[in-house]
Amino acid sequence: MKPFFILIVSAILSLTGCSSAYYNTMEKVGIHKRDILVDRVESAQEAQVDAQEQFKSALDQFASVVQLEESDLKKAFERLNDEYEESESSATEVSNRIEKVESVADALFDEWREELTLYRNQSLKAASARKLSETEKRYREMLKSMKRAENSMQPVLASLRDNVLFLKHNLNAQAIGALKGEFTSLKADISRLIERMNSSIVRSNQFVKELKSVE
Repeated sequence: MKPFFILIVSAILSLTGCSSAYYNTMEKVGIHKRDILVDRVESAQEAQVDAQEQFKSALDQFASVVQLEESDLKKAFERLNDEYEESESSATEVSNRIEKVESVADALFDEWREELTLYRNQSLKAASARKLSETEKRYREMLKSMKRAENSMQPVLASLRDNVLFLKHNLNAQAIGALKGEFTSLKADISRLIERMNSSIVRSNQFVKELKSVE
């Protein structure tokens, strides 16, 4: 757990939007870019887990809608719309946290490359350069997996939005019949999304483990 004053500094500097000032201040209190990267990767994992649960909830609500009677349609629309809005918010949070991962990773690798020029011992320099190359490779693999999962959210959101709008403007039994045909497709999209998020989380765990081993 970070000390309270560190959290305050973090909040203030985050508001300024000055990443370099933030990283420099964190280093002065003993928190390095590598530590921040680990923290942000784990934060992105948490957002993905939350998003999984939210999309599952939206699918459950969709399933209940297609089984309703006409008298329940207005409430059904309101609940499904709430689920869509929550899903959209979860997706945005995932994207925001991935951006934060990219920001600190870029800063970390730039700093690492710059510090390679400071070595006088060529053997140590070569070893550090190899470690940098390996770490960047693992990071790119992890980021690709994260992005793949992130991109999988968009067709799900689009499908949810289309069905919410359709239900909004067609509060009748015919609308339910039309939505039933969409359920199978949406279920498949969400299953694919969850699978990709799980894969991303596994890669993230591997990357964090390897990064923590870097001395």
